[in-house]
Amino acid sequence: MESSSQDKNLPATAQRLKKARDDGQVPRSKDLSNLAVLGGGALILMALLPLGFGRLLTALQSQLRFDHQMLLQPQLVLERLTDGVGQGLLLILPLGLLVLAVALGAILASGGWALSTKPITPDLTRLSPLAGIGRLFSRQQLVDTAKLAGITAVIGVVAWQFIAGHVDAFSTLLMRPLEGALGQLGAWMSTGVGLLLLVVTFFALIDVPMQKFLHAHRLRMSLEEVKREHKESEGDPHVKAQRRARQRELAQGNSVNAVPRADLVVMNPTHYAVAIRYDDASMNAPRVIAKGADLIALRIRDVAKASNVPVLQSPMLARALYAHAEIDDEIPSALYTAVAQVLAYVYQLKAALKGQGAMPGEMPTPQVPPELDPHWKPQAGAAA
Repeated sequence: MESSSQDKNLPATAQRLKKARDDGQVPRSKDLSNLAVLGGGALILMALLPLGFGRLLTALQSQLRFDHQMLLQPQLVLERLTDGVGQGLLLILPLGLLVLAVALGAILASGGWALSTKPITPDLTRLSPLAGIGRLFSRQQLVDTAKLAGITAVIGVVAWQFIAGHVDAFSTLLMRPLEGALGQLGAWMSTGVGLLLLVVTFFALIDVPMQKFLHAHRLRMSLEEVKREHKESEGDPHVKAQRRARQRELAQGNSVNAVPRADLVVMNPTHYAVAIRYDDASMNAPRVIAKGADLIALRIRDVAKASNVPVLQSPMLARALYAHAEIDDEIPSALYTAVAQVLAYVYQLKAALKGQGAMPGEMPTPQVPPELDPHWKPQAGAAA
């Protein structure tokens, strides 16, 4: 039995929404598309109707004119037919292109742009009868069925009321002049189309938020899915730790080039090496400009010796600096005293080598707090 954490009651994450959009899954309202096609087409038709009617009247007058030239040159009939087809296309193509543009605008307004070939990619799982039964009784299908039934019922009632109110007037059309009858029929058609558009607009206003809700419901995630997605996006902790260690090694290796600018190098004696620089004019505290372990530590030592940078053996201080100070950062305040002691010794040594002072004695043991040494272990008696 699945735990409650498997219930998909959490909203979709940004990554899940992006993946769904990349797969072509966006909320689409068919009623909004229908409204755009019907309403936009009706408005465009009404706007182009005067121009189209004039062109149609001119074309009919031209096509219905016959003279003796038509008998002498039968190819003129074909030319007139070709010209009539061209005139018809000039009327139909602009209407179709404008309606297509309106329909695309409605689609983009409802769900945005999503270019994907996955919806048209063959999927054999859709041929499964069980999957088909599941889709038949899905929430989306039930909503679509209920909506279609409602649209049919409302349109049926509106159409019945409209026809019942005009049935007597319909019977009098044959007794009216042609122009009057066509004008009356056009007015009735405009009214009928207007009522139809009102019905479609009403259901479109309901369908747009409904489709967004159903889309969000389909993409809901369980707690386990959110955790798995977070783990995949952030990466496995062990892999991240290994990556950070590798980056640290690369940074330490690149920092060897800064060793010639150091004032001294502290070692342990071969496992750790830390290069320190201090400039009282530009620094508030000494900084670590290079550090490394094992082979990198040996490289730091060799570069320091080649550059005449003093190399001091202070295992505890070297371990503490390596563990608690990063490259290009100031040393921890707890190590100020220890570093000041070795810097003072180095300055005295440099002055003596230049003949500006006496040679110092043995280097003092830096005062390093034991808890900063990663190899320090408290004694059992002291802990008690």
